[in-house]
Amino acid sequence: MGKINMGRVIPGGLLAGLVINIGEFILNDVLLGEDWRAAMQALNLREMAGSDIIWWVIFGFVLGIGAVYLYAAIRPRYQPGPKTAICAGLFVWFFIYLLGFGSSLIPGIWPTKIVVWSIVWGLFEIPIATVVGAWQYKEEVPATT
Repeated sequence: MGKINMGRVIPGGLLAGLVINIGEFILNDVLLGEDWRAAMQALNLREMAGSDIIWWVIFGFVLGIGAVYLYAAIRPRYQPGPKTAICAGLFVWFFIYLLGFGSSLIPGIWPTKIVVWSIVWGLFEIPIATVVGAWQYKEEVPATT
């Protein structure tokens, strides 16, 4: 097994992060924006400021890099390609969306509609983003002498 090509993980991860950030904007601003504002107001939290959004965008790019890194790590065992990228994306979705955000249903922090929409949206968004980012990933070819 070769080393992970970080020179390809980063650009692929940034591409995946771009897909994630576009998807999250559509979900959380266009589709659920009013629900989010109402939920924040109900909890006496301030509206999202520009600096908050910057952090969420950074998180989206880090998530994309992590998903492509995972793809690169499992590639030797599962073979290169979209099926492996989807597996990596589903793994990321399971821990970040289903367990991470889904756990907020237990104490009822966020409205069920927001949480369920986010989990279902992420079930498609994260594997698609991982496939897009993995498309950029190639292993380093050993130099021949």
